[in-house]
Amino acid sequence: MMTRKALLATLLLAAGTLTSHAALAFDFNDVARRAKTLADKPFVRPDTQLPKVLTDLNYDQYKQIRYKPDKALWRGNKSPFEVQFYHPGLYFNQIVKMNLVTVDGVRKIPFQPENFDYGSNKIDPGKLQDLGFAGFRVHYPLNDKNVEDELIAFQGASYFRALGKDQVYGESARGLAIDTGELSGEEFPVFREFWIEWPRPEDHELTIYALLDSRRVTGAYRFKVRPGDSTATEIKARLYFRDSIGKLGIAPLTSMFLYASNQPSANEDYRPEVHDSEGLSIESDSEWVWRPLVNPKRLLMTSFGELNPRGFGLMQRDRLFAHYEDLDTRYDRKPSVWVVPKGDWGRGRIELVQIPTKDATNDNVVAYWVPEQTPKAGGQMDLEYTLFWQANQETRPPLAWVAQTRRGRGWTDTPDDTLRYVIDFQGGPLDFMKPDERPVAGLWVNDNGEIVDRQLVKNDVTGGWRVIMRVRRSDDSKPLEMRAVLRKGDDNISETWAYILPPEPH
Repeated sequence: MMTRKALLATLLLAAGTLTSHAALAFDFNDVARRAKTLADKPFVRPDTQLPKVLTDLNYDQYKQIRYKPDKALWRGNKSPFEVQFYHPGLYFNQIVKMNLVTVDGVRKIPFQPENFDYGSNKIDPGKLQDLGFAGFRVHYPLNDKNVEDELIAFQGASYFRALGKDQVYGESARGLAIDTGELSGEEFPVFREFWIEWPRPEDHELTIYALLDSRRVTGAYRFKVRPGDSTATEIKARLYFRDSIGKLGIAPLTSMFLYASNQPSANEDYRPEVHDSEGLSIESDSEWVWRPLVNPKRLLMTSFGELNPRGFGLMQRDRLFAHYEDLDTRYDRKPSVWVVPKGDWGRGRIELVQIPTKDATNDNVVAYWVPEQTPKAGGQMDLEYTLFWQANQETRPPLAWVAQTRRGRGWTDTPDDTLRYVIDFQGGPLDFMKPDERPVAGLWVNDNGEIVDRQLVKNDVTGGWRVIMRVRRSDDSKPLEMRAVLRKGDDNISETWAYILPPEPH
């Protein structure tokens, strides 16, 4: 005869087993099967017809439509997470399906117009039944245990962006990039459907599944979101190709660069710098590379060939408010995003696309990994990587790193056609050099220029070393590439400053 204690233990074990099986009733493989089924069929563009009252909204009118916080998913229970939803309208006209994964199975999250505040817009919610969502955002007490801050948001195509502690929204990530910067035009895959796992009260990780679809590719995605000082989004993806892909961009990051100390503003502006990111950082087995961003006058595409990259990211290293002076946008608090691949990605290249822009409203910088092997029709690809949204503790090389790049005229008294670049290195081995030790600066320019003068001086303010390079470009219609690195003996003791001066259009 079973004792009361044994019976209770059996019931608890059974409950745990049921919970475990319920959690496994829907997982990544279920999304992958849907993606494969979708890939086996011809692409069908969703026919989304929004009411005219929504498509005619301007940006300010659309921003007035807010999800009511008291209607947030999980509001009032013990979960640290909450979910609010985006209303379709303006150019957010792609409807996404939302589902909730619970211990009882999967259920649809219905669109309910009464859960939205429409502000001063003259919109009749009664005519918007069963409309659908344009995306969603997750809230979590990032900075104050009593305040639900925005943590991660999915809205538009396959775009998403996240925040860590003390950060404000800046650059974005995407599920996938196809033919970015190509003359054929870019293809934008879209997340069509999401599934969100119901978290337990003690959980501090949220799992989200997504189904991706486009003309040439479908895919299953799993996002494990871990909030913190550097919020991590761990991504697992499986792609199915309906057709061959010209250029596949993996782990794409999208940001904005208008001007900075290496490329001062052409117009008077009280803000010294305006950018969401200031440089591309790359870690490989052989070196660390830092490429400062520029705002070119025509499309500029550069790349770095790699074998199994260790990491790359669009970084916002400069955290001094005085270098931005923007109280509204707070560029000093924009996140850097660092990509860490899982497993071997093989041969390929990290590509940087920079597009001309005249204002800060356009995201004009994209960085991603391009595999050497081009996907073919009927093929499959599995990927895993993690994005870290950083500010307080950013990924930097163990070597000396580039603290700033400044540009000015090369001449002092007599005008000429030279430019002067000032590169400050600090940290790493430089912090441990003896007073009588001095590094050596290794400098290089391509065959479109020459180094007119070079200097290496100790920066007594930062404790680092400053490289001053005066250069002349031979042909302004062609790019000028420059590199600088600090060495001690046969070893590099700094990352490589890899700058490109864009061509001037005629």
